[in-house]
Amino acid sequence: MSTLGAGFPGAAGRVVRVDRGAVLVLPADAGAAGATTGEAAGLTAGDVTGVSTGTAAAGAEPVRVPLPGEGLVPLLDADGAPGDAVPPAVGDHAVLGAGPDGAPLLVGLRPRRTAVVRDGADRTSRAQVLAANVDVVLVVEHLDPDPSPGRVERLLTLAWRSGATPVVVLTKADLVPDPDGMADEVRALAIGADVHAVSVATGTGLEPVRALLGPGRTLVVVGPSGAGKSTLVNALAGADVMATGDRRADGRGRHTTVHRELVPLAGGACLIDTPGLRGVGLVADAAALDATFADVADLAAGCRFADCAHRTEPGCAVLAAVEDGTLPARRLDSWRRLAREAAYQERRADAALAAAERNRVRRATVAYHRLQQGRPTR
Repeated sequence: MSTLGAGFPGAAGRVVRVDRGAVLVLPADAGAAGATTGEAAGLTAGDVTGVSTGTAAAGAEPVRVPLPGEGLVPLLDADGAPGDAVPPAVGDHAVLGAGPDGAPLLVGLRPRRTAVVRDGADRTSRAQVLAANVDVVLVVEHLDPDPSPGRVERLLTLAWRSGATPVVVLTKADLVPDPDGMADEVRALAIGADVHAVSVATGTGLEPVRALLGPGRTLVVVGPSGAGKSTLVNALAGADVMATGDRRADGRGRHTTVHRELVPLAGGACLIDTPGLRGVGLVADAAALDATFADVADLAAGCRFADCAHRTEPGCAVLAAVEDGTLPARRLDSWRRLAREAAYQERRADAALAAAERNRVRRATVAYHRLQQGRPTR
C-alpha cells in the first residue's frame, strides 16, 4: 500500500472498497478534477447527472484508511461542514486528513451526486448504499436462461431512484437463437432505458456499452449471480480485473464477486462490480416507480379518480387497458407488488426516524436534568 505523503491532509480520494473496519481509498487524479461527466459518451445534456470531483488515478495504489469504531463517517455539506454520519460506500469521494500519528484519517465524505440504494439486508429500516456517485447503472440480465421481467423492473426502479442513467445489458446473446427478438421484449418493459444484447464471447453488441466509458464517468454493474457481470467488466476494461467463474452443469454461471469494488480504467472512467443480488429490497419513491412503469403512469392519468388504486374503481383507465389487452396483466401485478413494497419501506423508515427523534429528545432531557441537579443552590 502506498501513502499519500506529508502533504495529504485535505486531499481527496475515491473509495474503491469497504472492508471490515477500514476502507481502501484511491488518491484522486488532480488533473482530472472537475471533468464534466458525460463527455464523449453519446448522452445528451439532460442525461448528464453531475460533475466529477476528481477521477481515481488508474495504476495508483490504494491507501488503507481505518474507520471509527462504529464504522460511520460524516457526510460533508457543500461548505465542508459535517452532517449525518453514514457508512462509507464504494464510489464515495473521501476527504482525508492526518491522525495524531501521521497516518491517514478519513475526515468525511463529499456530498453524493447519486446513490444506488437497496433496503437493508437485516430487519432494520436502514438502507444500504450499493454504489455512490455513479453516472450509469448497467442492469445486467442473462438471455440464457430466459430473462426475468420482474427482476429487470425491480433493478430498473433502483436505477431510476439513484439519479443515474439506467442501461439494460442482456448478456450471453451467443447462446440463444433470437437475441434481437428477446431484446425487443425487454425493451417493451424497460421504457426510457437503452437495451443492448451483447456477447462477450464473440464481442457482439459491446461497442454501444463501451461508448458509455467517458473520462470522469462511473458505471456500476448490478444483476443476479451468473449473469456475467464480472466477465462484462473485464471485457469493458480490456483486462482481467475481476475473477470469473465457469458455468455450472445446469447452464447457470457461478457467482464469483464477493464484494463491491471500483476499478479505475486508463481512459479516466471507473467501473464498479457488485455481488449477485438474490433478493433486492426496494427503496423507491413515486417518481422512480413512474419512470419504470411509465406506461401504467400514463394510463393512470386518464382514471376518473385522482387517487385511483387500479383495483375495482369505476372509470379506471388502467383496468380498462388490461381488459382490452393494451396493458399486460403481469405488468400491472408487478407495479402493484413494487408499489406495496416501496410504501412499506417508506413507512418503516418514517417510524425509525420518529423513534430516533424521541430518543434524542429523551437523552437531551436526561442530560438537562443532570445538569440542573449538579448546580449549587443560591
